[in-house]
Amino acid sequence: MGPQVLVPLSLFLMIFGIVYLIYSTRNRERLALIEKGVDASIFLKGKINGGSAWKIFVVNLAFLLIGSGVGIFLALIITTYTSLNDGAVYPSIIFIMAGIGLLVGFKTAKDLDKE
Repeated sequence: MGPQVLVPLSLFLMIFGIVYLIYSTRNRERLALIEKGVDASIFLKGKINGGSAWKIFVVNLAFLLIGSGVGIFLALIITTYTSLNDGAVYPSIIFIMAGIGLLVGFKTAKDLDKE
């Protein structure tokens, strides 16, 4: 077995181990709480907000991608009409616009979470 096979195999085993550890730990915690007689309604709290968590993730991802796209477009315009160095303009404008996109996404997600 060469390194071409070992890298994907070890990556798969690592991801499987992490997922297994998360689920087995969660199961043990729930069994311990049930043995203590704690109300089972605490398990349902995550289900109620689970739908809004995906909405918030999608909104933030959308604004991040929009900000990155606008950053690439602005960097292209700046490098076309000025004599600035391409190597400095592209990363800086992309990161600035992605950051602005994340801020807008955060504000929008906060308003969405209030609903």
